[in-house]
Amino acid sequence: MPERRTVALVTLGCARNEVDSEELAGRLAADGWELVEDATDADVAVVNTCGFVEAAKKDSVDALLEANDLKDHGRTQAVVAVGCMAERYGKELAEALPEADGVLGFDDYADISDRLQTILSGGVHASHTPRDRRKLLPISPAERQDAAGVALPGHSQSDADEVAAPPQDLPAGVAPASGPRAPLRRRLGNDPVASVKLASGCDRRCSFCAIPSFRGSFISRRPSDVLGETRWLAEQGVKEVMLVSENNTSYGKDLGDIRLLETLLPELAAVDGIERIRVSYLQPAEMRPGLIDVLTSTDKVAPYFDLSFQHSAPGVLRAMRRFGDTDRFLELLETIRGKAPQAGARSNFIVGFPGESESDLAELERFLSEARLDAIGVFGYSDEDGTEAAGYDDKVDPEVVAERLARVSRLAEELTAQRAAERVGETVRVLVDRVDDEDDGIVGRAAHQAPETDGVTLLTTDQDLRPGRMVEAKVVASEGVDLVAEVLSVDGTGCSEEAGR
Repeated sequence: MPERRTVALVTLGCARNEVDSEELAGRLAADGWELVEDATDADVAVVNTCGFVEAAKKDSVDALLEANDLKDHGRTQAVVAVGCMAERYGKELAEALPEADGVLGFDDYADISDRLQTILSGGVHASHTPRDRRKLLPISPAERQDAAGVALPGHSQSDADEVAAPPQDLPAGVAPASGPRAPLRRRLGNDPVASVKLASGCDRRCSFCAIPSFRGSFISRRPSDVLGETRWLAEQGVKEVMLVSENNTSYGKDLGDIRLLETLLPELAAVDGIERIRVSYLQPAEMRPGLIDVLTSTDKVAPYFDLSFQHSAPGVLRAMRRFGDTDRFLELLETIRGKAPQAGARSNFIVGFPGESESDLAELERFLSEARLDAIGVFGYSDEDGTEAAGYDDKVDPEVVAERLARVSRLAEELTAQRAAERVGETVRVLVDRVDDEDDGIVGRAAHQAPETDGVTLLTTDQDLRPGRMVEAKVVASEGVDLVAEVLSVDGTGCSEEAGR
């Protein structure tokens, strides 16, 4: 009988990392590793790090150090870093953080089982020297699909990247998303919502963002892969699928059809068992009428717009290598709400960007005050290694950045609470996420509420509801960004045809 090997995956950062962790879990389970939830019960703790901003990198280091402490108190024998921070810094991270027994990049994912076994056995895996992953794929998007030998987490495998076990021999709960060379995936929880990677990388060159350098150029997954993975998730009990990538509005451009998302969304919504499709990470400059139409009129596709505005003052946006301004952004939101008045809209913003003046900040505040966004994320600018903005001269004093961050954050909190109050009286479709009999009760999300990043809807009912049920409810109150709603009907029972779909 083979020796028992246990592994725990600790995931930090965005939904894209969560998908990557489930791919690693699938690969490991296929090669005989036992997945455990608690790192104290694992021979190896794998920390899927985030490398986006300084705060996220600090959280990743803290998680690695915390996991390392387990080696003195539990079963854990090795701690391994994977993910964006590991890919971005590689050998440098390994030298700076000797507490990590291994630092693995994306190129190691296909051989993750062998890498962990080597480390667990006391061997040493030489960490990679980071490289600009934008240079690994052809400049022309049309030529990228045929590129071989480039590791793309979450994408179909090349002939050289065989799975650890043939599909018919995979353990229960592990399956290729579609086809014999699709990435393996094993769910790490039983939430009724799951993310599906639509694409990887980004071709935009925002001056503050380092993501393209370690995630690479934009490349779409084929529609058949996305559909196959969605069908498999539905079989696992998933009710809501969230499409994720660095830029969903570019989907299909390397497949010869920039409007491919408009075709794919109705097909995904038709998958048996799926109740809601949500699209995240939309670029305002790439929004097109046809996409807005599909997002606002397709049954089971949430009218939800996660728009990456970042700022609204024209001068700041140009310095960011971005497009638009307050009035154009407001016109976009007006167009969306003209087609779907209850549509949800959220965005993130950076304050204290180099060269940002008080008048620029006032322009951003004007936009926020008029935009009626459901959720607002505000971040203070900080230099990121390798970005254009890090070399800008006209930096805003860190104390001023902190003051502006606090000021805009207070405004955002007030405005999103007002927006939630505007929804009192609306009838919403809510997916039940969890039931906590002692504290929050029944917690779910309406169409305008994405998991983790937005508010929730607290349901009141005398019915026995379980996670994964879809209900129709009337909003009766708001608590900050959260809603309180009375359940009118469950699934299709006693409600309108639309609510029962």
